[in-house]
Amino acid sequence: MTDIDRRGSDTEDPGAEPPARTNSEQAADVFSRLALEMHEAEGVEETIQAVVEFAIQALNCAYAGVALRHRGGGLEIPAVTDPVVAEIYQFQTAGGDGPLVLCMEERATVLVPDLEQDTRWVDWAKKVLELGVRSVLDVPLWTSSGPLGVLGLYSKEPDAFGPDDIAVAYILARHAAVAVASARREEHLKVAVDARKLVGQAMGILMERYNLDSDQAFQVLRRYSQDTNTKLREVAQHLIDSRRLPSGK
Repeated sequence: MTDIDRRGSDTEDPGAEPPARTNSEQAADVFSRLALEMHEAEGVEETIQAVVEFAIQALNCAYAGVALRHRGGGLEIPAVTDPVVAEIYQFQTAGGDGPLVLCMEERATVLVPDLEQDTRWVDWAKKVLELGVRSVLDVPLWTSSGPLGVLGLYSKEPDAFGPDDIAVAYILARHAAVAVASARREEHLKVAVDARKLVGQAMGILMERYNLDSDQAFQVLRRYSQDTNTKLREVAQHLIDSRRLPSGK
């Protein structure tokens, strides 16, 4: 064989099919794109929507959704891939049984391989089966500050979630929890900054109209806030909009 022949044998055929990507490579690609999309999301709802859409791509499920916990203890459903998921969550938040509370409060991943065989939540299982779902995987969203919510994954097939699916779902939930916590902090900071701006504008109105200094103007706003049982931010907004302080009760 000539040198040219040897060199030619080492080169790749330009027309050959590229090697198939492994599951690990595909998962890594999904998570890298998820991290980028969550970073670019503008708020909590956009972040959660990215999570449920990527769950459908990365896992063996027909539907996905997220339920988030309010500071007061209630639940909201900011993102689902299908109305079926909202029905499943609403049944549980309305007082029905189900794995949602267990998953959230105990930070425990809850797997229901086959709803036709599971006897833990009879009423819930009947409801979910009527919606065409056979297997369920609920994964907690939590940070060191406490539980945030639950990522729910639903399949029309029994035994849809194996060990690899559970591992991927756990990683996805951890990504989601950190992203949600960060998005919430940013929203709270924005609200706080906006509130300070409103209070500052309202103080300026009082200082100009009544010849008050800044401390006196702030005390006026605070007194009206207390007397009317209204948030200081809302008192300030009312004054800016109407040029009048709210009437006391």
